[in-house]
Amino acid sequence: MDRSIKAQMYLRMLEIRGFETKALELFKQDRIRGSMHLYMGEEAVAVGACIDLRRSDYITSTHRGHGHCVAKGGDLKRMMAELLGRETGFCRGKGGSMHIADMESGILGANGIVGGGIPLAVGAALGLKRQGRDDLVVCFFGDGAINQGSFHEAANLASVWKLPVIFLCENNLYGLSTSVRDATANPNLADRALGYGMPGVTVDGNDVLAVHEAVGEAVRRARAGGGPTLIVAQTYRWEGHFTGDPNLYRTKDEIEEWKKKCPIAAFRGRLLADGFTEAELKEIEDEVTRALDEAVNFGLGSPEPGFEVALEDVYA
Repeated sequence: MDRSIKAQMYLRMLEIRGFETKALELFKQDRIRGSMHLYMGEEAVAVGACIDLRRSDYITSTHRGHGHCVAKGGDLKRMMAELLGRETGFCRGKGGSMHIADMESGILGANGIVGGGIPLAVGAALGLKRQGRDDLVVCFFGDGAINQGSFHEAANLASVWKLPVIFLCENNLYGLSTSVRDATANPNLADRALGYGMPGVTVDGNDVLAVHEAVGEAVRRARAGGGPTLIVAQTYRWEGHFTGDPNLYRTKDEIEEWKKKCPIAAFRGRLLADGFTEAELKEIEDEVTRALDEAVNFGLGSPEPGFEVALEDVYA
């Protein structure tokens, strides 16, 4: 892999972690209204999946979607403004944390409905195929969503029509407070792919290079007309299901054990082993710090939407 791509991966992972940290601080200051679903600990999945995507490729996201948006190139300033409910946000402050969308970056939208983005991704992939384009859709969803009927219907149709969509299941072991062990008869979620005639791959979701390799193979298959792939990335969210979640269904020891597997720390160590210097990594880290400070200042300094726009952008 090109050295510059590895540096970009590190930068994007830091942006996601830093964005979430800033957002949590603002939430605790009562600057952000409503709860959020934080992505800390899962950064390697979004970055490994999106780093090589074209701007003209699409993603569909979830209620835990900040990381996906950052990884696909969403502007940090407009994202922060959206969380803060400001006019300069991607959805003019009216979408908030769970509904960020940016068509220009190929972000078809985060989604508050569990599994809601899956049929949207298949519809977009059908549109791409009918237009004769070789672009594709990466569909992010969680282990809870893989048990929804929407997944089964969409996966079957995508395979029948050989649509250019990658189903990327982020298995963070819990659907809200329910362990995947208690919700799924077969814990090997990638086996679901067999029923739909597509490849099923399980990957270490805390290893950004492993995710990149698995998604890269699926991307080549999709662009060549080979149809969909199911990838299950094994990972773990550090925070509760949402801000305010008391986390009573997990032990502190379990959380701490997973924090020792931090995807950013692991990748930083690998970069040093690959010849990056501390000074080079520090430069990237400082760049991210400046960008996040600018994003917060931009958001806080932006106006709130006026009452006159309340009924604009309403389609149903």
